[in-house]
Amino acid sequence: MKGGAAVTDNKYSSFFTATAPPGFAPGDVWNRATETRWGGAVGTGLEFGFAPNWSVAVEYDHLFMGNNGVTFPPLMLSPFVGAVGRTDNIRQDVDMGTVRLNYHF
Repeated sequence: MKGGAAVTDNKYSSFFTATAPPGFAPGDVWNRATETRWGGAVGTGLEFGFAPNWSVAVEYDHLFMGNNGVTFPPLMLSPFVGAVGRTDNIRQDVDMGTVRLNYHF
């Protein structure tokens, strides 16, 4: 068993098409946000030696990154719509599995 701290660097992007009045072309808009999160980590694993100097290991880790409000900055869609921004509540937990083949010197 193990436990500790974890950090994730997150990049979010969303895509939507802005509508426009008749006679004007709609626009495609990408909206982006980034954040860094800290949280707790727990895990467990096994390692098995199968030949001289060789082993294989499996490991499972869970990262508790929690909930956070991520704010997407306002963007000007068109002169007719104005600026649109939003805040999304994003929950993030991460499950990781690892299989390793090791050679010990």
